[in-house]
Amino acid sequence: MDTRRAEAFSDGVFAVAITVLVFNLLAINPPVLHYPDLTKAWPSYFAYVVSFLSIGIMWMNHHTMFGHITRVDRPVLVLNLFLLLAIVAIPWPTALVAKQLQHSGGAPAAVTYGLVMILISIGFAGLWIYTVRHAEKLGGQVEPETLRRSIPRFTGGLLAYVAGTIIAAAGLPVVALIIYGVLAVYYLFEHLPAPVEAA
Repeated sequence: MDTRRAEAFSDGVFAVAITVLVFNLLAINPPVLHYPDLTKAWPSYFAYVVSFLSIGIMWMNHHTMFGHITRVDRPVLVLNLFLLLAIVAIPWPTALVAKQLQHSGGAPAAVTYGLVMILISIGFAGLWIYTVRHAEKLGGQVEPETLRRSIPRFTGGLLAYVAGTIIAAAGLPVVALIIYGVLAVYYLFEHLPAPVEAA
């Protein structure tokens, strides 16, 4: 089958995940609002920005990945479903970090965030590696060697997410969240070859 239904379903999941993030900000609503109330809520803003950037950039890269193929098979659908399973969960560790970052639960919250991002990295890596190895069957038009060379650059973030999670477990949740944010910026830059436009 062609990619349109898989992409439409995926876009819907991304849209839900990125929209749900704002619910954590809605909780910043004391009976009488004073400026200090807004500044004390900085973990919520921090977690929101990191997660919003992460999901948005993941959507961009997902779009680029599917731009390389014109057909999907069952393994692509299964790998994509696994990836979306983790992506739609991002609002949960975001809420944990927003509530716990300034408290003793900050480290477990940041570790949970990191574990979700590791699952997402594994999902992206699995989907991209499968796409590269079966590019011809899936209607890929980019040179196989060009696709293969992109694998280390695109999947390398997995190790950094593992490092960030270890740092969070060591009791430095703010540093870990900064690492997660830097990784979002890393993936903002193009690490995948540009899809060939259909004639």
